[in-house]
Amino acid sequence: MDTRRALLVDAFATEPLAGNAAGVVPEADDLSDAQMQAIARELAVSETAFVRSSATADRRLRYFSPTQEVDLCGHATIAAHAHLHDSGAIDPGEGTVGTNVGVLDVEIEADGTIWMSQDRPTIERISPDYNRLGAALGIDPAALRDVGADAPIAVASTGLPFLLVPVNFLENLSQASPAAGAIEELAGEYGAAGVYAFTFDTLEGDATLHARAFAPSLGIAEDPVTGTAAGACGAYLREVGAFDDFPAEMVFEQGHFLDRPGRIRVKATTEVRIGGRGVTSLDGTFTVPDDEDDDILEA
Repeated sequence: MDTRRALLVDAFATEPLAGNAAGVVPEADDLSDAQMQAIARELAVSETAFVRSSATADRRLRYFSPTQEVDLCGHATIAAHAHLHDSGAIDPGEGTVGTNVGVLDVEIEADGTIWMSQDRPTIERISPDYNRLGAALGIDPAALRDVGADAPIAVASTGLPFLLVPVNFLENLSQASPAAGAIEELAGEYGAAGVYAFTFDTLEGDATLHARAFAPSLGIAEDPVTGTAAGACGAYLREVGAFDDFPAEMVFEQGHFLDRPGRIRVKATTEVRIGGRGVTSLDGTFTVPDDEDDDILEA
């Protein structure tokens, strides 16, 4: 048995118990895949970031949901770097992080804001069955058709694909009651990790849009604040010409209907970058089974 430090860090928030909680294991070089998966399952947050050394970047991050490894996670990247900065392990400035989608740039500002670049965006417009999509989300299909001509439904990715679904008004988005099985089936047909539904009708006057994300295939019924989806959505908004004068920076709000409000700063110009703060809400140690304890690790 081994003991390992593990934290819960709330990303895209400046107060604990808000934003999106990510697990962070700061020293994970010698952990096996099975051990990392077991830790992520035990922490039971949407993703846990494992910090490892890298020959090609300043550090390597691997991300595990409670059920599987994922290639990229925005909020866990923010959370990991927020902890490393707060602990004095890294200073403000520019750096790099290795991920399963390649080496990405990370910048830490003096106030603790973390900016991360994302993979080159891919955007594919699709023509879904609005009745089926509405039924899966628990939203009147008319609320989707109403904006479909100007903001088409698409699959977009900057490292993790999401099915992007514009909704006409916040009232309709707030009343969504998604069917997990239908969401998983629909997203799976398009090779997406989940559905990112959003509206330009917002709670805060300075916000660009309000979003909700559903990813049952990753073991996440609803994600509070979703960095990878926000980056993909930023690239999508530029692609479809959502604004006459495209803003240099956008603010996406999310998590309010889970009582975990958060704000993601998004830049989608020559590259896609997302930014936010992080605050530690739990700091402790894990007792990690050895690799030989297969029954425990595979439980």
